[in-house]
Parts: sequence; structure tokens; C-alpha cells
Amino acid sequence: MPQKNFLGSIEAGGTKFILAVKDTETGEIVAKKRVPTTNAKETLQKSLDFFKEHPVDALGIGTFGPIDINQNSRTFGYILDTPKRGWSGTNFKGFFEDNLHIPVVMTTDVNASAYGEYIARGKDNDKTYYYITIGTGIGAGIVQGGKFVGLNNHPEIGHMFIRTYPGDDYAGNCPFHGNKCAEGMAAGPTLKGRTGIAGEDLPRDNKVFTYLNYYVAQVLYNSYMAMRPDVMVVGGSVLNEDDLKQVRKYFDEFNNNYVATPDLDELIVRPAVADNGSATLGDFELAKQALENK
Repeated sequence: MPQKNFLGSIEAGGTKFILAVKDTETGEIVAKKRVPTTNAKETLQKSLDFFKEHPVDALGIGTFGPIDINQNSRTFGYILDTPKRGWSGTNFKGFFEDNLHIPVVMTTDVNASAYGEYIARGKDNDKTYYYITIGTGIGAGIVQGGKFVGLNNHPEIGHMFIRTYPGDDYAGNCPFHGNKCAEGMAAGPTLKGRTGIAGEDLPRDNKVFTYLNYYVAQVLYNSYMAMRPDVMVVGGSVLNEDDLKQVRKYFDEFNNNYVATPDLDELIVRPAVADNGSATLGDFELAKQALENK
């Protein structure tokens, strides 16, 4: 009879932490909780309390960044300088290792999501999987041959420079790049920044969605030209399937028949994992590997 273990997941986003526990014997999620992302001390303590109430044998963390993934670095497992106030310099990985005394693996939230999509789509090591999230921020992760792209540092694709849409005079929401980067012009908060209305309350025919689709298409096209992935998954809560039709249209215009591409309906897709659960699935798999390598 296989040993019964429990695996933990933290999807650490800019507005919320999604905590989950999986029973390896049944494959079911046996506990789940949403914790608002406030300051580091409070948020990490609430997360720790959850895992003390629901003990796990290994923990996978996918977090907003930037983070230090260099295992030879003094700050390995730390949050680095980030727009998220109060989190820069937080020893995220070490906090849970010191308090739970279990294997902990940590990567970016988008890496975890990319890994979840790699698992959900059949773990094909002959393919490159690219995952981008459009949410509180913008980031992307890449899995190639079953491994993450980025050895000592992870990609920061959300801060890729973009060309503004004609007539879009928004000053931008990025404290580092203003209106020059994708996150500054296309992340969720830019909707309210432009209109004064929260994104979920805006009608989908509002012009600002055209702007966002244009910027996301630029990021996807630039990424495609740099990495030539086989699947490009657009996650997060800001864009929907109808938006992707316009994203694909702009992508096609940017390419202008330069390189051959797969059918864009198959190249640029929404997540295979329901309810934006790609990161949790990826975290569980990474935790499982950490436990096996213990």
C-alpha cells in the first residue's frame, strides 16, 4: 500500500494567497483557503497557521516576484525589490522551512502555472509551454523539456517594453517604467487607472480592452519570436476567450506572414486547468518532486 502523504501549495498573488492541501493517496484537495495579501508578516503568519492546522509533508510555492532562484545566492528564496510594498527582502522560502521543517520548493507564480499547464497538457517534453498571466501584474513562465527556462534568474516578461496604441495617453501604472512596459499599460489596475471604474464593472466593448489586447499581443509576439513556444497560455482574470480573438488578430498583424505559425487558435489559448488553478497543480507537482528527492 502506498504511503499516505499530504502536499501543500501556496499560490502567492498580489491580491490574495491561495492555500491548498492535496492527499496523495486520493488525489483530492482536502483543504483550501484564501488569504488576502497584506503585509508580509501578517500574510505569511496566516499561511503558516493554515499549514499547522493542515500539516503537509512538502510544500510548493509559486509567488509574485521578482524572487531569487539562484541556489548559490545568499538571498536564495527571498522576494527581491518588488512594486508590492512591504515585501522586498522577505525570506519567503526560509520562513516556511524554519517553521514547518519540511522540504519547500519555491518559484514564480507564473512558473508554477506554466508547470501546471505542462502537467495538464500531457507532460510532453518535446514541447515548449509558455504561460502568461494578466492580473494584478503581468508575468510569464516557460517550461521546455520539462524544465523551467531561467537558471540563476527568472524571466520578467511583464516589464518588456511595448509600443503604445495610437491615442492611448495613459501615464502607466508601473512605478519603474510608467507607460513603457506591458505591466504598466495592460495589468488589471490599469483599467481603473484609465476609467475610474474597476475592470470587472467595465462593459467589454470599452475601448480600454482594445488597448490591453494590443499590448498583450505585442508581448506574445515578442516572446514567440524569442522562444518559439508550441503553446502560449493566457491566464489571469483580466482577459477572456473573446478578448483572445482580438489578441490573435493583432499577433497576426505584427507577424505579417514573416514566420510560419501554428493555427493561432491552437497556439494562443486559455488555461487547460479550470478556475485559474494551473499554479496550484504545478505547486503540488513540485512539492511531490521535492518530497521524492528528500
